[in-house]
Amino acid sequence: MPLNSTGIRQARDAKSRLARAPIATICCSPLSRARQTAEIVNGAVGCPLVILDKLKEIYFAAAEGKPLLSHSYDVLLRNAESHGGESFGVFVSRVIAGINQALAYPGPVLIVAHGGVFCAIQTHVRVDRDGDMTNCVPVRLEPVDGEDCAWRVSPI
Repeated sequence: MPLNSTGIRQARDAKSRLARAPIATICCSPLSRARQTAEIVNGAVGCPLVILDKLKEIYFAAAEGKPLLSHSYDVLLRNAESHGGESFGVFVSRVIAGINQALAYPGPVLIVAHGGVFCAIQTHVRVDRDGDMTNCVPVRLEPVDGEDCAWRVSPI
C-alpha cells in the first residue's frame, strides 16, 4: 500500500529536516511506504539507497493489513505469532541483524523502516525514550558513554 497524503507530507517534512544532515547511505525496508519515504528523503540527501529485507515490519499473518484499533501496537507485535505470524523473538533477532548489516555501509547511515523495528531495537538495547515513535520523525540513536547497552535518542 503506498503512502497516503499524510504520509507524503510527513516524508517531505523529514526530507526538509534531513537536507543538511551528513548522511552517506540510506538503508530501508523493501515495503512500499518505507521505500517511498526513503526515496522522498533521498531527493534532498542524494546518496546510495540500499534495500534490506531484514528491516521489514514483523509478519502479522492473519492480522496483516487490518486496523490496529483494538490493541496497542506493542501488544500486537508481541502476539503476532498467535495469529500465525512471526514470533517477536525471531523478529528482534532479524531486525538487529538488519541494523548491523546497515551499519556496515558507509556512514552516517539513515535507516528508514517501521514502528515495530524501533520496538525491536528498544527490546535489544536500553533506549532512553518512553512511548511510541511518531511516524516519520527523524531521530539519532547514539550509544551512551560508559553504559553497557544504553542508547540515547535525540531528534534531528
